[in-house]
Amino acid sequence: MTQAGRQGSPRNSSGRNSAGQNKAGRNPAQGGSRAGGAGYKGGGDRPFKHPKPREEAFIDPDLQGPAGEPADRPVSGDWKQGKPAARKPGSRKPGAGKVPGTPGALKPKPRSAAAKTFGTRAFGGERFGQNLGAVRKPSRKRGPRGDVPQSEMHDADGIRLQKVMASAGVASRRVCEEMISEGRVEVDGKVVTELGVRVDPKTAVIHVDGLRIQLDENMVYMVFNKPKGVVSTMEDPDGRPCISDFVRNSHGERLFHVGRLDVATEGLLLLTNDGELANRLTHPSYEVPKTYLVQVRGPFPQGIGAQLKSGVELEDGFASVDSFKLVDSTPGHVLIEVVLHSGKNRIVRRLFDAVGFPVLRLVRVKVGPIGLGDQRQGSIRNLGKQEVGHLLASVGL
Repeated sequence: MTQAGRQGSPRNSSGRNSAGQNKAGRNPAQGGSRAGGAGYKGGGDRPFKHPKPREEAFIDPDLQGPAGEPADRPVSGDWKQGKPAARKPGSRKPGAGKVPGTPGALKPKPRSAAAKTFGTRAFGGERFGQNLGAVRKPSRKRGPRGDVPQSEMHDADGIRLQKVMASAGVASRRVCEEMISEGRVEVDGKVVTELGVRVDPKTAVIHVDGLRIQLDENMVYMVFNKPKGVVSTMEDPDGRPCISDFVRNSHGERLFHVGRLDVATEGLLLLTNDGELANRLTHPSYEVPKTYLVQVRGPFPQGIGAQLKSGVELEDGFASVDSFKLVDSTPGHVLIEVVLHSGKNRIVRRLFDAVGFPVLRLVRVKVGPIGLGDQRQGSIRNLGKQEVGHLLASVGL
């Protein structure tokens, strides 16, 4: 390559290299004078401009730190309180040193509702079980808090209420004290606001935000996802697969299955040794809702859902569903979600038979507030304490 070729190559086109080697820049006809060729950046026609002197950042005198602090350090409004401001990753952003609410200040990030309530919700720190939130019982008439005699529930030989709550996993003892002071805790149906109240964990009934706290560690609450072909009994004399084939009961307690599912029906079955809960969940007076997914042959004409909601006459009387929703439709099949509180035998299958659409597949996915979620078939899991509280509250316990 010739000298001229090397001079025009991209490697030598920078100001550093071309200033000493590009002799063509000395010719005014090719690029200007000797000074111009040396002062051009990149060898182009645009003259090189020297950078402007760096300006000192403006510091608001009202936001200055204490004596001795560097003037260019971002300062927050905490200096007025005498507290040093911790340097954060975003402190170099424009307006980072401004007091929130003033012109040019950074806008605070909005906090979600979950972030505001986390840590103050009962059993909010549980690692397993479904997060069902707080329970709000139907409002009932109460007297003023000051009229509630705290001494009636105080047990001198008992344990402090906040310690009992913390031991049950509600929250830390400090947060439990805040819950008591805010009037969110009930003992035996009465609101407690004093921190010195002692209770007997064996006999006291404690609610937090309407959520029942189960203090008996011997109580067992489980969810079984029953597969098709399993009999809803603990033992079967005919040798068919039954619930006990899937249960590993290390507690040595006798378990009850809440309600029944026929052999062909799949889905959620509650197991517990809490006899009172089992009786209330199956008693028709408590009207515990149950949710099913029903698969029938399609197409499904309009008007059948309204007929099921208004009521269908069966051999043992009228029956209806509480809600009806079309979930999915494929060629030849329709998936429907129905909710009903009736506990009659094979009620869902009989309802759909009565309207001329026999059930092809039936799965129970929810009982009261407890749902299957992504639990696999044939598996059993323990309910979380929050789920237990919701289940107990749904039947008034």
